[in-house]
Amino acid sequence: MSLIETIERQESLLVFKSFDERVALEIGQRIVELALSQKAPVVIDIRTSDRTLFHAALPGASPDNDHWARRKSNVTLRMHKASLRVGELNRARGRSVSADIGLDPMDYADHGGSFPVRVEGTGVVAAITVSGLKSEEDHAMIVTVLEAYLGTG
Repeated sequence: MSLIETIERQESLLVFKSFDERVALEIGQRIVELALSQKAPVVIDIRTSDRTLFHAALPGASPDNDHWARRKSNVTLRMHKASLRVGELNRARGRSVSADIGLDPMDYADHGGSFPVRVEGTGVVAAITVSGLKSEEDHAMIVTVLEAYLGTG
């Protein structure tokens, strides 16, 4: 199975029955616990298209990680796909985030680490983002927590 197929499968399985501020807080806290246990210098951000629901900057994370988190979550909220999948699809097509495809690289980043919050019967309502590690590691941290939370892992 290719990386793109793996991510598509994760997106189809990791679907919420409902999602609100309480769930965002619980997911955010679980990612914080995992990141602290790994001494990962990350920023964790959960947001809708117009509102931050959870944000934490852990020891070792830099202000730049906040900007990467915003840019990666913008990709997920616009494309309704994990930012890692968008990046892999772009690379397969020989393109990147640029004005050529209508995306300003100052506002969008197709690197791994943002995952769509998909709710049954509704669609994508938010993005969960981790920034500070390698693309696939940021992505994996989110997926690990979601699999445990949703009971699909």
